[in-house]
Parts: sequence; C-alpha cells; structure tokens
Amino acid sequence: MLNAYQILVRCIVLAVCTAALGACGQRGELYLPTEPAAQGRASLPDAVVPTLPARTPTTTQP
Repeated sequence: MLNAYQILVRCIVLAVCTAALGACGQRGELYLPTEPAAQGRASLPDAVVPTLPARTPTTTQP
C-alpha cells in the first residue's frame, strides 16, 4: 500500500509533467491575426466541427 510520502511525490511529478507538456511549444503572446492572408483560414470551431457544404435542391423529372 502506498504511504503519504509516495502519494505526495507522485502528485508532484504528475503536476510537473503536466505543466511541462502543457507549455510545450508555447511562446509569445496569443493574438488574432488581422492580415488579409488570415481571412480565409479556419478558426478553431471550424476545424473541430466543420460545416457541411450547402446542399442544392435537386429536382426530379417525372
């Protein structure tokens, strides 16, 4: 069975690993791009849940 010291050490190691991986690749301040080239890029909600293309009504010939 784990004693209190082992639990404390594991929690600290887990917190340090989480912080290290959470900050991986992050540098500089976050901002929304305003240049014209950024207008056509997908936003995060568009990337996660892409919208379906509009369906054109089809007519059937009798």
